[in-house]
Amino acid sequence: MARKKIREYDSKRLLKQHLKRIANIDLPICSAQVTESTDFTQLVNEETWLSSSKLVVKPDMLFGKRGKSGLVALNLDLAQVANFVKERIGKEVEVGGCKAPVTTFIVEPFVPHDQEFYLSIVSERLGCTISFSECGGIDIEDNWDKVKTIFLPSEKPLTNDASAPLIATLPLEIRDKIGDFIKGVFAVFLDLDFSFLEMNPFTLVKGEPYPLDMRGELDDTAAFKNFNKWGDIEFPLPFGRVLSPTEGFIHSLDEKTSASLKFTILNPKGRIWTMVAGGGASVIYADTVGDLGYASELGNYAEYSGAPNEEEVLQYARVVIDCATANPDGRKRALLIGGGIANFTDVAATFSGIIRALREKETKLKAARMHIFVRRGGPNYQTGLAKMRALGEELGVPLEVYGPEATMTGICKQAIDCIMAKD
Repeated sequence: MARKKIREYDSKRLLKQHLKRIANIDLPICSAQVTESTDFTQLVNEETWLSSSKLVVKPDMLFGKRGKSGLVALNLDLAQVANFVKERIGKEVEVGGCKAPVTTFIVEPFVPHDQEFYLSIVSERLGCTISFSECGGIDIEDNWDKVKTIFLPSEKPLTNDASAPLIATLPLEIRDKIGDFIKGVFAVFLDLDFSFLEMNPFTLVKGEPYPLDMRGELDDTAAFKNFNKWGDIEFPLPFGRVLSPTEGFIHSLDEKTSASLKFTILNPKGRIWTMVAGGGASVIYADTVGDLGYASELGNYAEYSGAPNEEEVLQYARVVIDCATANPDGRKRALLIGGGIANFTDVAATFSGIIRALREKETKLKAARMHIFVRRGGPNYQTGLAKMRALGEELGVPLEVYGPEATMTGICKQAIDCIMAKD
């Protein structure tokens, strides 16, 4: 599962649309998204409630505590909202020690209310944790002892009996309404492959549940089966995170393939670089380098999986090698290639793309004094490893090749010992 945060605007859009479909609950919520390119005249034509309601405006940038940070404005008219956005959009703010410009806002009707409830659903390995409180809002952490929680094992329905502990202390006149709402939200959570959903707070408007503030995360590995349900969904980068041109290129490759291609630069001047197959293996390599005391030398985090084709691997490998060999300084470097033991990926086929890239970058590899360490197992791995050994002899680049008999952690240690050894 890959948990990807989505904007509050999309969380509410999905909930409103699918709660009606699944549970026949019609949420009376309205929201509009505002960016630098927004034409307010056109927006009002599409969302007529904007001109007739008092409004709330706040950043929609995947960070919380917006009210405590002074970034929420209440009870405004449309002109005041436009002015609020104009004064802040593109301007840098600091949240939790991270500075970045605000680029996206959400605008909603201002809803006066007395009661504030809390609801969260979290997908766990063996089921889901559902939490509810009658004391929601910005002080939820101070009232955490009042939050009631149940764990629902996978494949078990959220029945009235199962949800009863969450709502047992509510007044009778609203107990069933909120109980039905929680069950409906949980059904949407499962149907759309949410991995996390939180409303803090939601309230009641004319007796009907109304989410005031909401956060959501989707399992993006389920995109293939939720294409129509999710619609035009966006997975924004975390607040403050900006892709470099090389990271952006890999990100664009990733979006165009059914495979997974991930690349993050950690230290452009690092001397240890990875090109690892499989999410689990990539984490083991990175963690091992850190555990051995060389996290500061780790140049990147990289992971390819899902059987990318040779051309995709070639383009991916070119980027990793270019970054790993940039600005040679005379010191040795290490490139860790391979990963764990594949279940279905043809090792020889993916290695073919990497081998082509290594041939192309021979001069850069030698200039950077690159030492390459290959470790892999899985379908057709013997052929792939043999090709790698032959490549090392062809290029004259130090290249050590191992099969599944070698450990991933051991390969990391060998690489570190090699580049740290005195000439």
